[in-house]
Amino acid sequence: MSEINWRKSSYSGAGDGNSCIELAFIGTTVALRESDDPRTVLTTNPARLGALLQSIKAGALDHLAAVPKT
Repeated sequence: MSEINWRKSSYSGAGDGNSCIELAFIGTTVALRESDDPRTVLTTNPARLGALLQSIKAGALDHLAAVPKT
């Protein structure tokens, strides 16, 4: 997948050590990867990615990051 034009957020900064999610469009598919592990690529479509982002912004997935009480 080296010929794919990967984009990362301008908020990440430049250079190594600035891990972030990178996106690329492959036809009508959206590909996602983490910059520090570029061999692992997930794919989805724009509608599903949009729904995920809306859920994240709305806090609907916050419970998944909660630390269990001991």
